[in-house]
Amino acid sequence: MKKPFSTSSGFALPIGSTILSDGINFSIFSRHATGVTLIINLPETARLPAQQTEIILHPKVNRTGDLWHILLKTDRQDLTYGYRIKGPVAREKNGLVYDDKILLLDPASHSHRPRAWGKKIAELDSPHCQIIRHDFDWQDDQPLNIPLAKSIIYELHVRGFTQHNSSNVTRPGTYQGIIEKIPYLQALGITAVELMPVTEFDENDNIFRNPVSGKPLKNFWGYNPISFFALKSGYAGDQRQHINEFKAMVLALHKAGIEVILDMVFNHTGEGSYEGTTSSFRGIDNSIYYMLDPETYEYLNFSGCGNTMNCNHPIVRDLIRDSLRYWVIEMHVDGFRFDLASILGRDTTGQLLANPPMIEMIAEDAVLRDTKIIAEAWDAAGLYQVGTFSTDARWAEWNGLFRDDVRAFMAGLDNTVGNLATRIAGSSDLYESSYRHPFNSINFITSHDGFTLLDLVSFNDKRNEENGEENRDGDNHNLSWNSGAEGVTRSKHIQALRLRRMRSMILIMFISQGVPMINAGDEFGHSKKGNNNSWCQDNNINWLNWNLLETNQGLVRFVQQCILLRKNNSIFQRTSFFSSLEGGDDCSADNPEIIWQSLTPCEQDWSAECHTLAFLLHGNRNEQEQNDDFFIMLNGDRTKDADFTLPPVPGQSKQIWYQIIDTSLDSPHNFLTRQQAPARIPKTTVNVKAMGIIVLQSASTTL
Repeated sequence: MKKPFSTSSGFALPIGSTILSDGINFSIFSRHATGVTLIINLPETARLPAQQTEIILHPKVNRTGDLWHILLKTDRQDLTYGYRIKGPVAREKNGLVYDDKILLLDPASHSHRPRAWGKKIAELDSPHCQIIRHDFDWQDDQPLNIPLAKSIIYELHVRGFTQHNSSNVTRPGTYQGIIEKIPYLQALGITAVELMPVTEFDENDNIFRNPVSGKPLKNFWGYNPISFFALKSGYAGDQRQHINEFKAMVLALHKAGIEVILDMVFNHTGEGSYEGTTSSFRGIDNSIYYMLDPETYEYLNFSGCGNTMNCNHPIVRDLIRDSLRYWVIEMHVDGFRFDLASILGRDTTGQLLANPPMIEMIAEDAVLRDTKIIAEAWDAAGLYQVGTFSTDARWAEWNGLFRDDVRAFMAGLDNTVGNLATRIAGSSDLYESSYRHPFNSINFITSHDGFTLLDLVSFNDKRNEENGEENRDGDNHNLSWNSGAEGVTRSKHIQALRLRRMRSMILIMFISQGVPMINAGDEFGHSKKGNNNSWCQDNNINWLNWNLLETNQGLVRFVQQCILLRKNNSIFQRTSFFSSLEGGDDCSADNPEIIWQSLTPCEQDWSAECHTLAFLLHGNRNEQEQNDDFFIMLNGDRTKDADFTLPPVPGQSKQIWYQIIDTSLDSPHNFLTRQQAPARIPKTTVNVKAMGIIVLQSASTTL
């Protein structure tokens, strides 16, 4: 059969597939390959049968340095393609494991052959990479550029967010489903959604089975990428239009004033160990893309997933940079969260670099200059860099210490008051310097990984048996307390205590300096039945039950009011650290920014046995801002109430306090407007229930 197109040598850059006026250019990196064959599949048309063509790239004609390239002179863009690459096989000598029988994915491909969620990926015996023309009408969409200090992040899983039948969306578990839930997100008040991984992965690569049913489990979370560019088509209502559906979601969110942050996994890939499936990087150039032991050439495994990307090799750095640029330029996303980001700071042998070029490149790249960049500042090998990840002020970090210290205080543990005060004040021990700010701290109590908020107050121990690993997986150090009974209980007293603790932890997050992040579903009490590692559960464990919106409407209202309080008072969105972090002498100073106390004004108690903390925030009213003063009392004791003596309202001795929040009360009484709130007289006492918080607000001149 006659070949459907002619070819020319093509161009080395850009890598990937590029539509040109006279055809399609293909370029792929492979340093150690001795031969590269481009495989083209043309689907059947009304006039022509399906056809698969092999095009051998000749080193003297189609190679520039380490880049293999060719131009196909064709106007057919319905083709799919892949590569077969020949080279040395010497795993023990140099880590090279070429196999030209394997059809490989192009790492720079923007799209793979669409498939519905759960459908098995066909064996790579036919090309999977698609040619994409980006032709979406963005309607003059521009980045929102919401200041990080004013951001409120909502972490969600695209499928889990609306897959449950209670979501009442037309396309459950999809980008379209998120669009249909935008009115809810607006009503909640968040400013950004942080999407768990949306680059292509194989949800069927899980080897574990449900121990009861015997059914295979899924790789639900998606932290096992097979591409850094190709969008997950299984999250689209119409897989053939998945890219435009994603773009429509971004556009709709932007119109609603909500930014889009992507959780990117550059620390490893789904190819796993040498025993895993070779789909791309390993077959293209294993010793370049992955960290290998310099003596045995086994994979260095800092990710805990079988392999580790060689992120500070120049070739891999360029690939990661190009991926991030693609998501910003073509897909209009507003920021990135980097999974196990400490791996970005390791050299090709795994040693920690003093000034990692990968981390610097992301912060300094001209295209990425206005994007939000957030590091999960640790890895699976024990490297923990919270507070020290980068000296660049642009890098924010998931603050794992904030999570742990709030959990510990609200579980009634000893030696927690001083740590909690530090976290509330913006974690100055981690971020105070000439170049960092309170908003470098992403504050969270829960995330996708670990207990939900309801489970945090309902379980002492994880319940991961359904994951098929005999409950060995998941973290054993949860800093949780079940409030008096393990799991589901009919006790009204325990149920009330759990709700109180949930409200208290939510409130701490929103009144603390730094950027709050909500785990989707926590605002209406979603439970994973005690599973703290639900990566493999494609069911009601991870699917949000929207019926809880009605069942727990009081909790939803409380979260909405916390968000509104934060938005309306810039005192909770500081861009600099407090100049005064302790009481004592500051009690007699003029307008101290913050004054700490225990039960009595100007008297702190930082002892290990203390479980009470209070602080006064001075509103610092001026021409630019009209912040009220706030006095906040926290009682972390499990059983004992506490009586706090109120300090004077700063500035005017005749002013009184108004009790706007009491987390021990039911809705709507637990959060009142200042006009509704009861008055509290300075120097009198206020009783704060065990595990409760009370917030007082002063009257501004506009009252």
